[in-house]
Amino acid sequence: MNGRKGWAIAFLPVFALGILLMLARPAAAESQFAEPLVYDFAELLTEEEEAELAELAAKSGAKRETDFIIIALNGTGGMDIEEYVARFYDDTAPGYDGPHGNAAILAIDLKERDVFLAGFGKAETYLDAGRLDKIRAKITPHLSDGEYDEAFRKFIRLAHAYMGYRPGVNPDNILFRDWFQIAVALVVGAVTVGIMASNAGGRVTVNARTYLDEKRSGVVGRHDRFVNKTVTRRKIEKSSSGGGGGGGFGGGGGITPGGRSFSSSRGKF
Repeated sequence: MNGRKGWAIAFLPVFALGILLMLARPAAAESQFAEPLVYDFAELLTEEEEAELAELAAKSGAKRETDFIIIALNGTGGMDIEEYVARFYDDTAPGYDGPHGNAAILAIDLKERDVFLAGFGKAETYLDAGRLDKIRAKITPHLSDGEYDEAFRKFIRLAHAYMGYRPGVNPDNILFRDWFQIAVALVVGAVTVGIMASNAGGRVTVNARTYLDEKRSGVVGRHDRFVNKTVTRRKIEKSSSGGGGGGGFGGGGGITPGGRSFSSSRGKF
C-alpha cells in the first residue's frame, strides 16, 4: 500500500502540469492570430476611447467571426487610400479565422478627407458594395463634424448588424424593423378581435335579393362598352446621377497586390 501511495505522490506534479497545459491550449489558440483592431495613426482618440473601441470591435467581431478594423491616417505616404488598405491587408494579414481571413476595414485619411470601407473573406459577401455604401452614408456626417469616435463605433455596430442578414437582402427594409413588426402584429390582432366580435351576435342571412321578384321587377341590367381607345406615349429621360450616399464615389471592389478580392465603398467627408 505504501508503495502505491508513493507512486501516486511522485506522479502528482506531472499530472497537475498536464492539466495546466490542457487548460492553456484554448487561450493560446485564441490569441494565435490576435492583432490590433484600432490603428489610430492620426491620434484622433484618447486612450480610453481607443480601448473601448477595441473592446467593442472584439466583442462584435466574435459574434460575426470577422475582424472589425479601424485605421485613422493623416496621410498615406502618397498612396491612394484604396491601395493603402489593400497593401495593409496583404502585409498585416488580419482575419478572425486566420491570416488573410474575414475582415471589415474602415480607413480614413484626414489629409485628403478620404473615407474607405472594405470587406474581405466572409465580409466581402455579407458586406457587399451596396451595404458598405449604406454604412458609409450613415457615418460620413459624424466624420464631417469631427465626431470620429462616434463614427467608428457606428461603423462597427452597423457592420455587425448588416452581417446578420443573408446576402442580397436590403438590411434597411422597413419589414425588418422591430417596431414595424410589432405594429403589424397589433393591427392583425385588432382585426382578428374585431371579426370575432362582429360574428358573436349570429350570422345575417338576409341580403338584397331576398325580397326581389326578378320576373316583375322593373330593374334591368345595363353595361357600357368602350369602342375606341387612345394611348399617348412620351419618353422619360433617365437620371444620370448614381452611386452611394455620403459625399463620395460609391461602392465597388478590387484585388489586392497579393491577389485577394474585396468589396469596397469610398468617398469624401
